[in-house]
Amino acid sequence: MHKAKDLKVKSTSVTLKRGTVIKNIRLTDDEEQIECNADKVKGLVLKTCFLKKV
Repeated sequence: MHKAKDLKVKSTSVTLKRGTVIKNIRLTDDEEQIECNADKVKGLVLKTCFLKKV
């Protein structure tokens, strides 16, 4: 399990802080990744190890 406080988004200058709300989650062919949207980034792909279901 990763204990990341901030996630730097590749190809942008955006850093997602811990607790950032992720919306419009979509599953991908890879079970370890999801497609989603954050406030500052659209069309983001995240690894599921960095997510927490609330």
